[in-house]
Amino acid sequence: MPRETTNNQLSLYTRAIMYLTMMVLIVSVFPREGKFRYEFRKGKPWMHENLVAPLDFAILKAPEELEAEYKAVRQNALPYYRLDTTVRQKKTAQLAVHLNEAFPLENMKPAVLKHHQFVHNLALALADTLFSKGIMALTHNNQFQPRSILILERNTARKTSPQQLFTLSSAFQYIKKTLETNKLSENQQLLHLLENLPEPNLFYDETLSNRDLDEQLEAISKTRGMVQAGEKVISRGEVVNNETFLVLESLRRDYEVQLGDSSRFIFILTGQVLLVAISLTVLGFFLFFFRRDIFDDSKKTSQILLLILIMVASTAFLLRSNPDLIYIMPVCLVPIIMRVFFDSRLALYVHIITIILIGFMAPNGFEFVFLQFIAGIISIFSVVNFQRRSQFVFSALMVFVVYSLVYIGNFLIQEGSINGLEPIRFAMFGGSAFLMLLAYPLIYLFEKAFGYVTDVTLLEISDTNTGLLRELARKAPGTFQHSLQVANLAEEVIREIGGNPLLVRAGALYHDIGKMEMPIYFIENQVTGFNPHSELTYEESASIITSHVIRGIEKARKTNIPDQIIDFIRTHHGTRKTEYFYQLQKRDFPDEEFDEKVFSYRGPIPYNRETCVLMMADSVEAAARSINKPDEEKISQLVEKIINGQVEAGQFDNASITMKDITKAKRILKNQLMHIYHIRIEYPG
Repeated sequence: MPRETTNNQLSLYTRAIMYLTMMVLIVSVFPREGKFRYEFRKGKPWMHENLVAPLDFAILKAPEELEAEYKAVRQNALPYYRLDTTVRQKKTAQLAVHLNEAFPLENMKPAVLKHHQFVHNLALALADTLFSKGIMALTHNNQFQPRSILILERNTARKTSPQQLFTLSSAFQYIKKTLETNKLSENQQLLHLLENLPEPNLFYDETLSNRDLDEQLEAISKTRGMVQAGEKVISRGEVVNNETFLVLESLRRDYEVQLGDSSRFIFILTGQVLLVAISLTVLGFFLFFFRRDIFDDSKKTSQILLLILIMVASTAFLLRSNPDLIYIMPVCLVPIIMRVFFDSRLALYVHIITIILIGFMAPNGFEFVFLQFIAGIISIFSVVNFQRRSQFVFSALMVFVVYSLVYIGNFLIQEGSINGLEPIRFAMFGGSAFLMLLAYPLIYLFEKAFGYVTDVTLLEISDTNTGLLRELARKAPGTFQHSLQVANLAEEVIREIGGNPLLVRAGALYHDIGKMEMPIYFIENQVTGFNPHSELTYEESASIITSHVIRGIEKARKTNIPDQIIDFIRTHHGTRKTEYFYQLQKRDFPDEEFDEKVFSYRGPIPYNRETCVLMMADSVEAAARSINKPDEEKISQLVEKIINGQVEAGQFDNASITMKDITKAKRILKNQLMHIYHIRIEYPG
């Protein structure tokens, strides 16, 4: 008794340390700022006392006002083009060489020399005009033709209009038009000479343009006007309109920042510790009073606390970088993952604790908590009967719809109009819904990290067309059919007395996989009339029969079958004996001493309802096959004898199964076996 007390105390200490550690970690990610003591919503009356400004603060501009100013700056921003002087020098030098070759100036008659000189001057003048004005390189930025651009030459910027500049196309047209005006006989020759002259010497400087735009955007003031300390902000009963909402929001931000930077930091930290401690304590009380099995399981408790920490910490980091993106956080991952591993009530409770903790940090805490509360309930409903991973997509869609509807309803209350709905909110809701698909890999990681198995995994491994079950059907078809019958019987019983039908079905399908190693030694696989046990001693036969448990465990482990399923293999015979060979050994060798352990299974005995039900269903199904001309009485006597024998042998002592459950199990097994053997139930005449 003292040892048991000590173990309980150690267990309590372990859980206390877990909760304390979790509290420290959550508080450590909380922002170090105070909280404005008043809650307010646009379109609602101010329900508190008259508010007087406790400090000087600037009034923030409305988001739409700031966005309009940003848009105007972007529209009026002038792009920078850098002038490359080397292009002019290079192209002019090339042109001079080509002109001297085509229209030489040496050893020419005076009349020809004068004409050639005119051609030289005309061509060089064209080059000078083109490169002096500038030829723009065509990019995606100047296709819009801004009203003005800035040309940067030797670190000096000059403003000009794009219409005064050339492009490659307009430069060639200018050359062609000028030559046509002069009507020279050598026009075609000269045009051919000048067609490669245009080359861009004005290049868009994206880096400088973006830097100048960023500086202009940064220079925009985010505030307008000031409120002096002592000035009335709002009176009791006054409706919070757009203007007063901005004033209150400005006061809230300044007030919280100043609280965090002040000497009252220690009080803020103390308040955060108290709130987090209370939230986690309430969670602990819920588990203690309503889910004691989870409270006593450190692994399950740590999973719940870890899930809460991951979500709270992720949200805290996002709030530090950009508070406006808070609605992109997939908070509904928490109830979905919790529902897959546990039940709906616990999933909802953990979700409530999580959003309350996040609500301490989130701007507009009430709106955030309400939105996530409704979405969390819907997400739990969407996975109540969770059997396919594709349901995650449906859950994500439902959460997106709920987010959107709650936001629209809240917006209509605040604004009284549909105008002004922010498309970015719907984009964030869509992003949050998309991120909910992370539930798929997260559930897999939790399964592996904590050794759990979900209903989806049970459905996957229960597919009789794949893996070990397909191999069992091929190598030991009789055992496979027996396993199917046992699975059907066990599932019906567990549905009636309470338990996990998918778990017991999967366990039943795999419980005899060890028989596929030596199938002919098991009677259900003997179809030729030959029994190999006739050539063995009773001890050898018993050893082969009992070995199928160990062989099954080894085979299941090699193929990564979950431990919960392996437990069914390990316990389905408990510590019972192979009665047939044991009784033959006693009958034929009454005076000979032998080791009874050879005729006994190693166990352990069943430890929960599911493993108990499998033992019952396995035994009665196998025994019923040997009944000659089965009828209602024979089946009833068989079921009673086998299960009563298991009870008397103490096979169910370690499981939380009652005599009432066992009585129900007997009734269901009798009824199912009579249907299997097509026995009519006799009713009183």
